[in-house]
Amino acid sequence: MNLRQLFLNNLAQTSEFPLALEFTSAGGSFLFDREGKKYLDLISGISVSNVGHRHPRVVQAIKDQVDRYMHQMVYGEFVQSAQVQLAVSLVKTLVPTHRGQSIDNVFFTNSGAEAVEGAMKLAKRYTGKSEIIACRNSYHGSTQGALSLGEENFKRNFRPLLPDIGKMERNNPEDIGKITAKTAAVIIEPVGAESGIRITDPGFMTALAQKCRETGTLLIFDEIQTGLGRTGYTWALEKFGFAPDILLSAKALGSGLPLGAFMAPKEIMSVFRENPILGHITTYGGNPVSCASGLAGLEVLQEEIDLEEVKRKGGRIRQIFEKHPEVREVRGEGLMLAAEFADFSMLKAYIDRYIGLGVITDWFLYCDNSMRITPPLNISDAEIDALEEIILSVKKL
Repeated sequence: MNLRQLFLNNLAQTSEFPLALEFTSAGGSFLFDREGKKYLDLISGISVSNVGHRHPRVVQAIKDQVDRYMHQMVYGEFVQSAQVQLAVSLVKTLVPTHRGQSIDNVFFTNSGAEAVEGAMKLAKRYTGKSEIIACRNSYHGSTQGALSLGEENFKRNFRPLLPDIGKMERNNPEDIGKITAKTAAVIIEPVGAESGIRITDPGFMTALAQKCRETGTLLIFDEIQTGLGRTGYTWALEKFGFAPDILLSAKALGSGLPLGAFMAPKEIMSVFRENPILGHITTYGGNPVSCASGLAGLEVLQEEIDLEEVKRKGGRIRQIFEKHPEVREVRGEGLMLAAEFADFSMLKAYIDRYIGLGVITDWFLYCDNSMRITPPLNISDAEIDALEEIILSVKKL
């Protein structure tokens, strides 16, 4: 059997219609198949490859770390340089929280879902409360705790899940009243990703933070997709002028290797030290190779990528899709965009055609009539020119 048949036979599938594309190499903004055909990666592996595929500085950092060591016990007795350096570099990028505290502690995980799980445990342990409120049509992961925050059509067949989960509508001031003294935490994405790129109004976020202070509720920002330059800011929270009590990161954090994190002031994070001791632990979270990769990627973001250029290039791509006769609306910030079509069947037809022409894109979990547009942040103007030619070459299907 060939590799495709083995893939279908032996690798767990999550749909009845996998694309089954096989790419044998990648570099920059492109993936390459067995015949050498190149495909512009317009989704960056779902906002993972923010500095492009196989950036030379990232690859070299991985090689250098592998030459030293690949694994040590990550928590909690050993001092590991890559892990410490990345933590220090991350906290230096952050503004004070809405309470005036500094986020100075980083707990590394393997993934975004694990960062969500850790943050939920931390909020419950610190506040002594159990209720957690999330936004409607938000996606925070597929593990059972993170899944509890999601929508019913994704979770109904996996119940029982966590109790005491509430829902609010993004940008609806009336829903802020759902937060009470019984609420341990509110979790929100600054830009709703899987809902189809929905931007949170700064006024709503300010009022939300105020309510959290009044009720003793922790505010959690899920920047797993929005963080590390994706919206044209190092963190999307910069638009609000304050950080949350707990900040989540993953996806681009490892620059292509598995890595997530939840970050908080030491005063909050320290509750994991006792009652019980080792209140949250991990085997691979903060793996030194992943941290070395992540540190190199963060340095590339800071030294090679102009975030004003991310905004400008996002504006260029927005204009391309706005010219398309079947696109109803383009939403987003920076290089985190969604192009809305009439319905899923039309969108899927365009996605399939664009893949055939060498552009990889897809849709969103809770918005299946909108196309995901999240290319590498260092996509070039020449690559955007080529994208425009392909997108506007297919105006009717």
